[in-house]
Amino acid sequence: MLLEISDLYVEFISEEHTVRAVEGVSLALERGQVLGLVGESGCGKSATCMSIPRLLPSPPAHVPQGRILFEGQDLLTMPITKLRKIRGSRIGVIFQDPMTALSPLHRIGHQIQEVVHLHRKITRAESRKLAIDWLERVGIPDPESKIDVYPHELSGGMQQRVVIAMALILEPDLIIADEPTTALDVTIQAQVLRLMRDLHRNDSALLLITHDMGVVSQMATHIAVMYAGQIVETSPAEEFFSSPQHPYSQALLRALPSASTRGEPLESIPGQVPSAGNYPAGCRFNNRCKFVMPQCKEIAPELKEISPGHCARCLLFDK
Repeated sequence: MLLEISDLYVEFISEEHTVRAVEGVSLALERGQVLGLVGESGCGKSATCMSIPRLLPSPPAHVPQGRILFEGQDLLTMPITKLRKIRGSRIGVIFQDPMTALSPLHRIGHQIQEVVHLHRKITRAESRKLAIDWLERVGIPDPESKIDVYPHELSGGMQQRVVIAMALILEPDLIIADEPTTALDVTIQAQVLRLMRDLHRNDSALLLITHDMGVVSQMATHIAVMYAGQIVETSPAEEFFSSPQHPYSQALLRALPSASTRGEPLESIPGQVPSAGNYPAGCRFNNRCKFVMPQCKEIAPELKEISPGHCARCLLFDK
């Protein structure tokens, strides 16, 4: 197993109170797989995934419980000096907003080359050649000249391609993509998704965080649905899209445009994701669920296997 997250809790602590954003999350990812971690904004997806390379600011972030094993090594207890050697070289991160991931003060070539020099002993000329090669691979036109521009001189789509090049240039074993197409228009989004699919290697794994079910349907081999800090369903992608089991998963898919619903208004999920620290008693989806029963407001369901490889957290499966 390349990545195994077990019983992960993430809290954010202030002087006034402690907010638990992630509770008891367990996930596994093997080489060659693309795991789509889906759910609305505020469900804890980014907090979960940024805990893997320990990129959450601490304080206020705190992990009181859980393990994150990368090829058997616990990243949460690993000395920071050792973890820094893994970040970038074996675990690459594609951030949501390229303008916050890129420094406005340095040319893009300098920023890409710095990633290489942190992990490889090569000359500046060699790293520049490698950077140009990767700019070309991610679809940057005229990479020999673009390597010397500043981020603000590129469009949003080109900036995101630079971020992808930085994440993939050392060909990491695990790629974490946190909402990589949110800031892009539809046309550029399709190009970036195609690029990520083409560059993903069979011996690497991709963890794709998104609230866009259309995006994940194009990319993922496996799905994990997150709601209010918990995993509520996990499944192989094909089975998930043909037979979602949790009411929240079903509601997400009903809101997805399709040929069969053309010309009809899309369904929406009433209400909002509860804020961390203000979760309802019982099932956390009970105040938005069309199948809610009286016991749903009292009993917190557990994640259970309902068919081989397919798990859901719902009292409907306790009957």
